[in-house]
Amino acid sequence: MKIITRFAPSPTGYLHIGGARTALYSWLFSRSNKGIFILRIEDTDINRSNIKSVNSIIEGLKWLKINWDKGPFFQTNNLYRYNKIINLMLNNGNAYKCYCSKNRLNLLRNYQIKNNIKPRYDKFCINFKNKNENKKYVIRFLNPENGYVIFNDKIRGLIKTNNNELDDFIICRENGIPTYNFSSVIDDLDMNITHIIRGSEHINNTPKQINIFKSLGCKIPKYAHVSIILGDDGKKLSKRYFSNNINDYKYKGYIPEALINYILKLGWSYKNKEIFTISEMKKYFNFKNFVKSSSIFDIKKLNWINQYYLNNMSIKKIKSNILPYIKENKLNISKKPKIENVIKLFNKRCKNLVEMSKFFKYIYNIDIIINYKVIKYILKFKNIFKILIIIYNKFNKIKFWTYKNINNIIFEIKNEFNLNMYNVCMPLRIIITGKKNTPNINNIIYIIKKKKTLYRINNLINILFNFKYFD
Repeated sequence: MKIITRFAPSPTGYLHIGGARTALYSWLFSRSNKGIFILRIEDTDINRSNIKSVNSIIEGLKWLKINWDKGPFFQTNNLYRYNKIINLMLNNGNAYKCYCSKNRLNLLRNYQIKNNIKPRYDKFCINFKNKNENKKYVIRFLNPENGYVIFNDKIRGLIKTNNNELDDFIICRENGIPTYNFSSVIDDLDMNITHIIRGSEHINNTPKQINIFKSLGCKIPKYAHVSIILGDDGKKLSKRYFSNNINDYKYKGYIPEALINYILKLGWSYKNKEIFTISEMKKYFNFKNFVKSSSIFDIKKLNWINQYYLNNMSIKKIKSNILPYIKENKLNISKKPKIENVIKLFNKRCKNLVEMSKFFKYIYNIDIIINYKVIKYILKFKNIFKILIIIYNKFNKIKFWTYKNINNIIFEIKNEFNLNMYNVCMPLRIIITGKKNTPNINNIIYIIKKKKTLYRINNLINILFNFKYFD
């Protein structure tokens, strides 16, 4: 049997963490079984579906490198097929037209709730004789009243639902557009979907869909319902947790492989392994290693994984990933220092590419922003004005700009003024970079070269002079 899976999002919003995980699991299962993965856009909710959401979903999947074999298919292009099956079901008695007004349905529901009766349609229109074809109607599925819907969920085991708990749910709206539970079944049937992997919030839909499959005399796919994702407060994942939008992680500088690795672990595990290559994911992925309990989204863990990838990626790959962020910051990297050398300075200290690209600013920009607060801080260092003048003169006399020569001068200053390294390097670090926390300042001075170093030291000397004079 050829394994065929699908990811079928509704384009009513962005691609969120849960959707990306569903896509990943479906993709991995098809890949691990040399099957087919299909992308289907379920856009029958016409009032809420929009092209912006479609583009967001496709952009997110492409960034994560979850590539599909067929699609994207749009349900609104398949309305003729849906209507054909609905007419067939009307003719064979598996569906019927319902002319009930919203007012009647509300009254029925209120009565049932008041009398502790489970709310459900009362089949009023099945035997309704005076049907007016000019009156608006919906089409309902005639759900079996007896027996059970039983299926073996690949993650949760045997699930059994009594048919008398199910409603005669609507399969076609008044406007002629089919509903999710119906159109999804027809597409799964036509696309020969063998396995459906989706969130546990769809468990209640599964018995309804299985009954439609049965009414059409068709083979039923295998189902796997994955656990929901919660925040660390036990509530539904929300924007409080950095973001629930996959594309935001792209713009914030996360590595797609790192995000894939983290999402994989939100409901699935393999022994005590934390980091997986894509090849390993395909090799180890199966239904045995899913967990039934809810998964907790932890941004700190994601940051740890992302930093791991930055620490272990090749410089060449980091370069290809960071170039868009450098472009966004309008940094000119055509001149020295070589970007590869700059990356080597920061890839072990940054959590993401945006953070790294911000450090690039003080490497490639000429000027460093020095505000009043920074000046007051620098002036706290003893003899700083005199020290900077000496450093400037010593750096200016260097003929060969080497790390060793730079280091020797800094040690000379330290010994000459009887200071510790902190009191020499910290003010120098702030002057050169505008920041208190950076890699070794000697490395930075060496990389930005003599001209830029002297420019920044001289600039600060002038600022300090004017500040002391007018303060």
